[in-house]
Amino acid sequence: QVQLAESGGGSVQAGGSLRLSCAASGFTYNEYCMAWFRQAPGKEREWVAYINPAGFMAVADSVKGRFTISRDNAKNTLYLQMHSLKPEDTAMYFCAARAVTYCRAGKDDYNSWGPGTQVTVSS
Repeated sequence: QVQLAESGGGSVQAGGSLRLSCAASGFTYNEYCMAWFRQAPGKEREWVAYINPAGFMAVADSVKGRFTISRDNAKNTLYLQMHSLKPEDTAMYFCAARAVTYCRAGKDDYNSWGPGTQVTVSS
């Protein structure tokens, strides 16, 4: 079965950096769209970025210029490199997979989810 496992979260000061990883197994990873979402307490889950099997990507306006999504198909791993972190980036970050090669930004378009990794940014 599809399994996703995030790692790399933690607590950082504003302006700092983190790299999140998502280890994938149980499916043909190089045929899936992969994405990152985040959710703060009391708020709806928010799309952050996606990347298709060829490496074409898109990021949300709120993180553009600061976050980069990438994937290593040989390792079945998805990454989110985060720079210039802000307190408003504080959230649980989730890895998601969509069983098609093209991507969407809606959370309902994704078939599988990891349990999440917490990112906390202090001012």
